[in-house]
Amino acid sequence: MIDLHLKYNDFYQKYKHTILFNKNLILAGVAAFFAGAIFAQIYSEQERTNNNDLLNALATLSIEYGVYIPLFAVLFYLDNRHRYVHPITGQKDYVQIRTDIKKLFAAFSISELIYSVCKISVQYYLLQRNIEAYQASMLAAIVAWLVFLVCINSSINAVKLFKKSNK
Repeated sequence: MIDLHLKYNDFYQKYKHTILFNKNLILAGVAAFFAGAIFAQIYSEQERTNNNDLLNALATLSIEYGVYIPLFAVLFYLDNRHRYVHPITGQKDYVQIRTDIKKLFAAFSISELIYSVCKISVQYYLLQRNIEAYQASMLAAIVAWLVFLVCINSSINAVKLFKKSNK
């Protein structure tokens, strides 16, 4: 039993940063998921006469990003703030902060583009099939998130966000 615990502990220590990164993605994503679904339904009810499904999908995506990006940024910083303190001086390590921001920007750029196209396409398709707006938003988000999670995790590995030389 102790050996199994040690293996899990070793696994966690090896992938700690990636696990925390994905935890932050999921927490921020869940908040954005529900905000988007609620907004999509409210928008749909307000715009029944115009029935502009593409505008609903675009506006919903904007609301999701308005919730997701700030929440993820705060959660990521809280989990990684120790990495941004110089070990010798105890001062903020602005070089490390800039480096990580550049890596995050690179990793998120392509992943978010893929997410956005997937989300809008699926939501628009479902709205055209007369699926309730909140259901279309939720189903589209789930499909887009599955694609996004694979893409973002591949991207953070490619840009070496959590390479061994980081503190």
